[in-house]
Amino acid sequence: MGKHNHPYIPNSQPEIKAEMMKTIGIKDVDELYLDVPERYRLRKLLNIPRGMSEFEVKKHVESLLAKNKTCAEMLTFLGAGCWPHYVPAVVKEIVQRSELLTSYTPYQPEVSQGMLQALFEYQSMICELTGMEVANCSMYDWASALGEAARMASRLTNKNEILIPRVIHPERLATLRVYAEPAGITIKQVAYDAETGQLSLEDLKSKISEKTAAVYVENPSYLGFVETQVEDIGGEAHANNALFIVGVDPTSLGILKPPGDYGADIVVGEGQPLGNPMNFGGPLLGIFACRGDLKMVRQMPGRIIGMTTTKDGNRQAFCMALQTREQHIRREKATSNICTNEALCAVASAVYMALLGPEGMRELGETIMYKANYAMRLLSKIQGVKAPVFNSPHFKEFTVNFDEAGLSVKEAHEKLLKLGIHGGKDVSKEFPELGETALYCVTEIHSKEEIERLAKSLEDVLAGRC
Repeated sequence: MGKHNHPYIPNSQPEIKAEMMKTIGIKDVDELYLDVPERYRLRKLLNIPRGMSEFEVKKHVESLLAKNKTCAEMLTFLGAGCWPHYVPAVVKEIVQRSELLTSYTPYQPEVSQGMLQALFEYQSMICELTGMEVANCSMYDWASALGEAARMASRLTNKNEILIPRVIHPERLATLRVYAEPAGITIKQVAYDAETGQLSLEDLKSKISEKTAAVYVENPSYLGFVETQVEDIGGEAHANNALFIVGVDPTSLGILKPPGDYGADIVVGEGQPLGNPMNFGGPLLGIFACRGDLKMVRQMPGRIIGMTTTKDGNRQAFCMALQTREQHIRREKATSNICTNEALCAVASAVYMALLGPEGMRELGETIMYKANYAMRLLSKIQGVKAPVFNSPHFKEFTVNFDEAGLSVKEAHEKLLKLGIHGGKDVSKEFPELGETALYCVTEIHSKEEIERLAKSLEDVLAGRC
C-alpha cells in the first residue's frame, strides 16, 4: 500500500478516490473546500503519532482508563445531576438479556412485544410515581426533557415566555436556551430568597404576564433544598393561564408529594437514579409526563406505548402509539427533534421500580433524607463551615460554605482528594453570591462511617492538620 492508503478506509485507495472525483465532477479534493478561505486551510501533514497495532491500542487505552477512579475505589460525595446510587444485580442481569439489549429501539415495533411491554410498564410506573396520567417512554436526559417541555408549553398556549428559577443547573439552563431560541421562546429567571433559597413569589408575580407560556420549578432544587411553595407557584401560573412544569429527582417521590397532586401540568426529571449507573456521565434518562388532556398528549414529544388486544380479543398486545411526533417519521413537521431514545435505560428503570415497589421507594427516600441530614449536622459542627447555606429542608444534596474557614472550595477539594475523598461540586462560579460554596451529595450508598470519615477529614483539612 502507498503512504496515502489506510487499511481500514477503502476510499483512501487512489483509484477509488479518482473514480469518486470523476463521478461528482471535480479534478481535485480541494475543490470541495472552495468556500473555505485559503488562509484557513492546513497545507501540511498533521502531527499525529504513527498507527498502532490492535495489541498496542489495547495497552494504550487500558493505561488511560487506569487514570480514572470509580466510586468503588474512592469515596465520593459528588452529585449535581448524575448521582451515585446502588444498582441491584437483577437490574443489570435483565437489561443484558439479548431480547432486550438488541431490540431496545424497535423500528418494527409490534414485532418486539416483550420490549413494548417493558416500556409500557415503565410509563405506567412513572405515571404512578409522578401522579400524572400519561408518560412517554423516555427522553435523552432531564435537560432535553425540559427543553421539550418549554416548546410543548409554547405550542399549547401560543405564548413565547418561560419563567424558570435562578437556582437551576447551568448546563440544564444552557440546553433549555438551545431548545428555546429557534422557537422564539424567551427565558426569564425568577429570583430566590437569600435566607431559604425558596423561589421569590414576589418576583414571580412581578414577572409573570399574558406572554407567559409556563412557569418551571424544580423540587428538590439543583442546590438540594425542597421547594415548599409549589402549590402557590402552580396557582400563580394557572391564574395567568400558563402551564405549570415541575422538574423532579424521582428518588424523592417516595416521600415527597407527587407533582400531579399539586397541580403540575408537565413533569420532567432525570431517571438515572432509577437503576442506571453513572457511567462517567451517561447515558442518562429523561423523564417526561403530563396530564391526560388529549390536546396535551398530542403535543407531547417522543413515543408512547399503548396496550390493546389481538384482533380476536383473546390476547393482550402492545403497540407503538403516537410515534408520528418524532422527526424520523414527520421530519420538519414533528413536535420533537428526538430521533432515538433511552429505551434500554427506561427498561432498567422499570425493573428497578418494580423491584422496589411503593414501599421500597418510600424507604429509599427516607434513607437518603436521613443520611443527608446526618451529614449536614456533622459538617455544620466544624468551625468555619456552614451546612447547609439555606434554611430549608433538603433532600440528597446540600450546600457547604467555607467562607469563615478562610479556605477556597478548590483548596479544600484538592486536600480531600489526597485523603481519598471526592468532595462536592464547586458552585462558587455558578452562584458567586454564595461565596466559597460546594454542593455535596449523600445517598443510600453512604454508610454512617463514611459520612463521619468525611466530617473528620474536612475538619483536619480546615484545621491545617493535612
